[in-house]
Amino acid sequence: MNFFDTLAQTFANKPIDWDKLEETLIRADLGVPMTTRIISRLQERDAWSLTGINDVVKVARDEVLRVLPTASKPIEPLPDKPKAILIAGVNGTGKTTSTAKLAHFLQQDGHSVLLGAADTFRAAAIEQLGIWAERLGLEMIRGHYNADPAALCYEAYQAAEKRKIEFLICDTAGRLHTKSNLMAELQKVKRSLAKLDSNAPHEILLVVDATTGGNALNQAREFHNVIGLTGLIVTKLDGSGKGGIIVAIADELKVPTRFVGTGEKIDDFALFDGREFVAKML
Repeated sequence: MNFFDTLAQTFANKPIDWDKLEETLIRADLGVPMTTRIISRLQERDAWSLTGINDVVKVARDEVLRVLPTASKPIEPLPDKPKAILIAGVNGTGKTTSTAKLAHFLQQDGHSVLLGAADTFRAAAIEQLGIWAERLGLEMIRGHYNADPAALCYEAYQAAEKRKIEFLICDTAGRLHTKSNLMAELQKVKRSLAKLDSNAPHEILLVVDATTGGNALNQAREFHNVIGLTGLIVTKLDGSGKGGIIVAIADELKVPTRFVGTGEKIDDFALFDGREFVAKML
C-alpha cells in the first residue's frame, strides 16, 4: 500500500484531524515546507464533508507533482569531448553499485563508457568496481591504495579524451557530509576536472538511500552547498514504502531525482518518472 492509499484509509469517513494529517505528512518525509503548503491549500477550502479525504489526496498529489520532474532529463553525450560524471554520497548508500548500473544503462543506449575508481581509500571499493567493469566489458582507470582521487580523475579524463570515450564516470569515496576535510577533497576533484574542461564535471549525482528519511535531506543539502549537485540517484525504492524524501529535496534544493535503483540486479535501474513514482511508491 502506497502513502496516498494509507492516507485515504486513515482519514476516510471522518472529519479531518488537522494535527494528525500534518503529522502523517511529515512522517512520510515530505518535509515541513511541503506539508505546510498542503495543509494551507486544504484549509483554504470552506466546506468539508465526510468524504473530504478525496480532496486531501488530490491536493497532496498535485502539490507533490508540482515539484517533481514528470520525466527525467536524460544524460546525453557531448559532441567532441567526454562527459564527466561524478558520483558522490555517504557510505552504505549503494554508490559503487549505482556507478556500475549507470554505466550499464548508458551502454544499453549504445554509448561508450570509461570508469574511474576514485574511491582510493578502500581497496575493496576498487576491487568491487573492477569486478563490475570486467562483467560489463568496460575499461577502468585505477590507482594504488590511498592515491590522490583528484589526480586519478584527471588522469581518467585524459584517457577518456584520448580514446574518444563518450562518458567518464568517477566513483568517489563515501564520506560523511559533516566531515569538512573530506568534503574539501571533493571540491579538489571538481577543480582538477575543470582544468581539462571548464564545464567539468558535467554531472554531479548524489546517491541517497530512500529509507534514511530526513537524514538524506541533510546529506543533499551539504553536498549541494559544497559541490553543486545536478541530480540524485535514489536507491532502495524496491518495496520500502519510502521515498518522500525525494519530494523534500526537490522542494527545498531544486535538485531533481534523475535515476532510481529498485533492486540488486544490474538492470534494476531506470530514469525517474514523477507520475509513476507518485502512482506506485508514494
